[in-house]
Amino acid sequence: MKIENKEKYTLISSDEKSFEEFYAVFKNQKSAFEKEHLIVHLSDTFNTKNNEISLFLEYAHAKKENGTSFVIVDKNVDIDDFPETFNIAPTLQEAEDILEMEAIERELGF
Repeated sequence: MKIENKEKYTLISSDEKSFEEFYAVFKNQKSAFEKEHLIVHLSDTFNTKNNEISLFLEYAHAKKENGTSFVIVDKNVDIDDFPETFNIAPTLQEAEDILEMEAIERELGF
């Protein structure tokens, strides 16, 4: 797992060989990112399934409750298969746009 601290968020990229390996590492370290806005960029080679992406739902909800953002980047996932409150983007640029929109919403009190 690669961790990059950006100006407004932390980017986590997968360098493991499988989604299962990545998720196990992420799960062990996720408490270190509780106060940070987070983008998780999944490897295109994982061919992730909806049930695997769903493993992040509870964490995404907790991030929103804490007033921070959480976005998954995976171009192979159909975002319509997930709740609207679960942020999934096909590109890093779109994930950054989601973070900006949520920051504006928080400033406006939404």
